[in-house]
Amino acid sequence: MDGRPVTDPDLQFRKARAADLPAILALLADDRLGAAREASPADGLAPYLAALAQIDADPNQFLCVIEQAGRVAGTLQLTFIPGLSRGGALRGQIEAVRVARDLRGAGIGRAAFDWAIAECRARGCALVQLTTDRSRADAHRFYEGLGFQASHIGYKLLLD
Repeated sequence: MDGRPVTDPDLQFRKARAADLPAILALLADDRLGAAREASPADGLAPYLAALAQIDADPNQFLCVIEQAGRVAGTLQLTFIPGLSRGGALRGQIEAVRVARDLRGAGIGRAAFDWAIAECRARGCALVQLTTDRSRADAHRFYEGLGFQASHIGYKLLLD
């Protein structure tokens, strides 16, 4: 998936590396919801390194770093989900989308979705889906502006 052309030549979409984890964690923690659930790199990276190793070992997972001028400007996780419904269709799931606060509104989010959707098409996905917290009204407007429809209701059960 690395090296696919994108619309913004200043952006590079690449596989995340262990060295990216502090920047990715900072992005994930940079809002009201993430701040309450993400650990600080100072608390230790061991659980995140283990998760990254699992992601890397699974060919249906891609943790993406969006780099601009050598800086981690954003991140997202792309998951390919095989299934029986829709005639055995493959689905693309986009999650954990974050763009650095000072770069929001500059088109990085749109470029990230263009890239992710192109990856899903290249893998043969029949659809692309995502979930978002009910309280993220700005994100809802953004996703709807990209053509996503709020077609389903999602539920989660947190396991201790």
